[in-house]
Amino acid sequence: MKKLGDELEKNQGDADVRHLNKMIMWSNMCGLVGMLTMGFGVSIIPIAALSTFTFTRWTMIAHHTCHGGYDKCHPNKSRWNRFKFAVGGTWKRMCDWFDWMMPEAWNVEHNNRHHYCLSEIEDPDLVENNLVDLRDLPVPTVFKWMALPLLVTTWKWFYYAPNTYKELKLAKWRKQGKKIPDDVVPSDAVTVRSLIFGGTPFYTFTEFFSVVIGPYLLIHFFLFPMPLLAIGEYMGTGHDMYISAVKNLFLAELLTNFHGFVAIVTNHAGDDMYRFREGCRPYSGSFYLRQVLASVDFWTGSDINDFMHGYLNYQIEHHMWPSLSMLSYKRSQPLVKALCKKHGVPYVQENVFWRTKKTIDIMTGSASMRWFPEEYEKKFLARDAVLELEKKNKKTTLLSDKAMEAVQE
Repeated sequence: MKKLGDELEKNQGDADVRHLNKMIMWSNMCGLVGMLTMGFGVSIIPIAALSTFTFTRWTMIAHHTCHGGYDKCHPNKSRWNRFKFAVGGTWKRMCDWFDWMMPEAWNVEHNNRHHYCLSEIEDPDLVENNLVDLRDLPVPTVFKWMALPLLVTTWKWFYYAPNTYKELKLAKWRKQGKKIPDDVVPSDAVTVRSLIFGGTPFYTFTEFFSVVIGPYLLIHFFLFPMPLLAIGEYMGTGHDMYISAVKNLFLAELLTNFHGFVAIVTNHAGDDMYRFREGCRPYSGSFYLRQVLASVDFWTGSDINDFMHGYLNYQIEHHMWPSLSMLSYKRSQPLVKALCKKHGVPYVQENVFWRTKKTIDIMTGSASMRWFPEEYEKKFLARDAVLELEKKNKKTTLLSDKAMEAVQE
């Protein structure tokens, strides 16, 4: 698997950049349609267009760029680079990727914690752990289902924004050697509710609002459509166009949350997905195996299908090689599927809506994820350690040989 990933990265080039530009164009067209129509009454056209723009700007463009998918193949290194894109202040955030989450915080939470602790207790996106309160609630399942519409249409600002910021703060604390309070469980999710009613030692609600969600709330929903106030006055419609735009933006927000939930939250949840007790070495045998056993692909194929999935339908391939381009995942998917079949590794690929049902079963406690057998987990980790030692010894031997050759010369 590592060899295949290296080959894919080596072969990335102009075609990958052209494909990225194509997806950017499609995303921007959605944004343009939404912007031009949002002032002419509340309707499905601006709502769907604005929602899709927000969804694709995150899941395709920001997601793969922030992972470094275009670091080596894109000619514009000053922007399309994981250390440059959307980070460095509100203006950069507005130009590259403007959403509820702070990009620097998301890079820590998603690119590091989620990807390299997949389905462990330290995985901040582990649905079964994050929804434990709902799962354990002593009420009939039908009442839990009643809470779902609110959860799936608000999760980005209610859960994801505060929890990603918590991971950023936690990473800084660890780097500084700062002690985490004894009564704080680092793996517990921070939400807007917990911020308001209990607080967190990592930051205040005031800081969270002013740094993370406040700029997006004020600029995206209220300042962005303000030109329509002047246009409305000129056309004799008063404030109607502005009010329509604000309504469309808020309704698009509900829709893009739902769209994001269906395509994102479902990637690693279901009664056929595995959980793990201990961490593993990145890019070891256990690492590659876990990415397959704890991830699911959706239907793949045409660009329009992949666009609407936000290219998250190649989740298995993405988790094995996080820093590749979208086009590389499309190329690799049939190869990975064939390799898994050859070696008897379960490769799950199902319709996204069926996966949504499986995820909801996990959220409500109607089903549970599988635990990878502890005996095999320890066995594979021990094997990883042996292989790593052999690799280091081989490297040391090669260096010694080169040193001897230099002496003899």
